[in-house]
Amino acid sequence: MTAPIDAEVEDATARLYLAIGRLARLLRRTGSPGLGPGAVSALATLARCGPMRLGDLATKEGVAPPTLSRIVAALVEAGYVKREPDPQDGRAWLATPTPEGETMVSGVRSARVRELQRRIEHLTPEHVSALLNALDALETLVGEESK
Repeated sequence: MTAPIDAEVEDATARLYLAIGRLARLLRRTGSPGLGPGAVSALATLARCGPMRLGDLATKEGVAPPTLSRIVAALVEAGYVKREPDPQDGRAWLATPTPEGETMVSGVRSARVRELQRRIEHLTPEHVSALLNALDALETLVGEESK
């Protein structure tokens, strides 16, 4: 049995939720190429992980396959993704980022990282230290391995 969450942790949880949401919205507006956040995320996953089947990409993105199908169709139409036959299953296809898609992700990522870095540079040294010390916990929270 787990211990009940005290009021301080409950308050911090609500504050963290709001802060992360606000930061995510702020960064989505930075360097936005006219693609929605779902399209940018799917394109970034393809750029990072390489060609993927639609179902695998939907699982990785945490969205329903029909939603991801629409997102990928828009990325194909925009020239950021191409469809290629799956060499292991001729009935299936893989979504692969085009060179333009790779460039798009790189530019968006760069703009957003620069904006985040600019904001971090305005923090006090104590806040920067606290933020750096929290990274392992945040990466664990979202299921990423710490670096």
